[in-house]
Amino acid sequence: MRNVKIKKVNLSNIEQLQKIGIQSFTETYSSVNSEENMTQYLENNFATAKLKTQVANKNSEFYFAELEGDIIGYLKINIGAAQTNIIDTNALEIERIYVLSKFHGKKVGQILYEKAIEISEQKKASYIWLGVWEKNPRAIRFYEKNGFVAFDKHLFYLGDDKQTDVLMKRTLE
Repeated sequence: MRNVKIKKVNLSNIEQLQKIGIQSFTETYSSVNSEENMTQYLENNFATAKLKTQVANKNSEFYFAELEGDIIGYLKINIGAAQTNIIDTNALEIERIYVLSKFHGKKVGQILYEKAIEISEQKKASYIWLGVWEKNPRAIRFYEKNGFVAFDKHLFYLGDDKQTDVLMKRTLE
């Protein structure tokens, strides 16, 4: 999708970020999680105040993928103390790459991923890492195809459901 544009998110985009975040997360996970756990997770993680704090954090960056003016996906990266699990000054974390389901398979995730690689190179990170739900084989294949290897696991709570994320990383040259 050559017409996809990447745009950095700022505080004036919170409502749009909240909308794409909730919609893409719901499309991806609502069929395999309880309504109660989804509601709790969405209310906590996509609350306006929380998103404002994250966007304002100098160690986190969000980017929209836009197609003809519509937001169809987004990326969230973290460095330094904003990283969710590994706090390594030589690393960059991809916390989220989400794309609306109707755009799956159209290279939008790849475009967002390439933006993360570009930023990690600018920041001279020695590696890039992420956590991906062990029951999301599509995402795991995507990251493996892009050179990531599993190196550990950690727990992730979706509401009161304890889930396991596979931690994956890719060394950068």
